[in-house]
Amino acid sequence: MKTIGFIINPVAGIGGRVGLKGSDGENIQTLARKKGAIPEAPLRGETALRVLKESAPEGSFRLLVGARTMGETAAQSVGMKAKTVGSISSDHTKAEDTIAIAKSMVKCGAELLMFAGGDGTARNIYEAVGTSIPVIGIPAGVKIHSAVYAINPTNAGKAAASFCREENLRCKECEVMDIDEDAFRAGRVAARLYGYLNVPEFGSYFQSMKSGGYSEKSELAGIAHEIVESMEQNVVYIIGPGTTPKAILDDLQLPSTLLGMDAVKNGVLIGSDLEENELYHLIQRENCRIVITVIGGQGHIFGRGNQQLSPRIIRNLGMANITIIATKKKLFDLAASSLIVDTGDVKLDQELSGFARVITGYHDSMMFPIRA
Repeated sequence: MKTIGFIINPVAGIGGRVGLKGSDGENIQTLARKKGAIPEAPLRGETALRVLKESAPEGSFRLLVGARTMGETAAQSVGMKAKTVGSISSDHTKAEDTIAIAKSMVKCGAELLMFAGGDGTARNIYEAVGTSIPVIGIPAGVKIHSAVYAINPTNAGKAAASFCREENLRCKECEVMDIDEDAFRAGRVAARLYGYLNVPEFGSYFQSMKSGGYSEKSELAGIAHEIVESMEQNVVYIIGPGTTPKAILDDLQLPSTLLGMDAVKNGVLIGSDLEENELYHLIQRENCRIVITVIGGQGHIFGRGNQQLSPRIIRNLGMANITIIATKKKLFDLAASSLIVDTGDVKLDQELSGFARVITGYHDSMMFPIRA
C-alpha cells in the first residue's frame, strides 16, 4: 500500500480572475478578496482527489492531508478517509504552513506528495522536500511556469492513480520556476529557476516548462495586420495577454497591458487590464470577440495567464467569437503537439476539445487539435 500526501494552498490563484497577476503576499490576497475573488484551488484539489479515488485500485493507498482548508476539507468533500497532518491557525495560510506540513508528511512516511497551487507553492514544496520524494502538482495558481504540474487536475489524479499501480517507478527532475510578481504586474516577465522536484515519468499527464516569448517580427506583424484588417465596426475586441496579442495593439498604435486583458472598439482603447467581472459585464452589453494566444512550450489557450476568461465568459461568447493567434514556430515547438484547455470546468473543457483555426500570419492559418 502506497502513502500519498495531499496539500492544498487555499489562497493559490485567488488573484487570477480579478487581474492581479499573482497571489503571493498577504496584501495581494486581501486586495483580491476585496475585489470579490473566490479561491479556486480547493475545487481543483477536490477534482484531483475524486479522480484518484475513482481510478486507483481499491486499497492501494492511504491518504495524508493537510489540516482544514489545506486538504482535510477536500478529502471530506469527496468522501475519502484520511489522516490529518499538521495544524494551521487561520485559513488565510502562509508559505510557512505549506513548508511545515510537507515536511511533516515526509516524516509520516509519504511516498508521493500531491499539491494544489502555483509556482509559489512549488517553491515552498521544493524548500520542504527537495528531491527526496516524487511530487505531482495540481495546477491551481495564476503563475504556472514550472514543469512539475499536471496538464489539469484530472490528469493529476490519473497520474497519482498510476503511481499506486506502479512497482518500479521512474522519476525525472523537473524545473521549479517562478517570476517576480511585482515585475509581472509592471509588464515584465523575469522567470528564475529555483531548483528541481522529482516528478513521476508519466509524460502525457504533465505540462512542459513555459518557453520564452521570442517570435519572428515579420510573423507577428503579419498576424497583427490580419486581425486589424478583419476588425468590424462597433464590435469590441478583447485582446488577451502575451507578446503575440500585443502586436495587435502596437499595429493600432495603442498602449497595451502585456500581461492583462485590454478592450478595443472602433480603433479606440475602451478598457485596460480588465478583471473577470468587468469582462463579463462588457460582453453582456456589447458585441464582443476575444483574441488569445498559445502559451509557448505548454500549449494552453485557457487556464494559464488568462484566468480572467472564466467559464461563464467562454460559454457566453462561444468559440465562434474567440480567435486564436500564434506563430508557426510556437505551434511547432509545442511539446504536446496540441492546444490545451484547463478552464476549471471539466465539462466545458470537453466541449472545447476538437479542432480550431489558428491565425499564423497574414492570410495564413492552420487547423490545430484542442484537448483537455
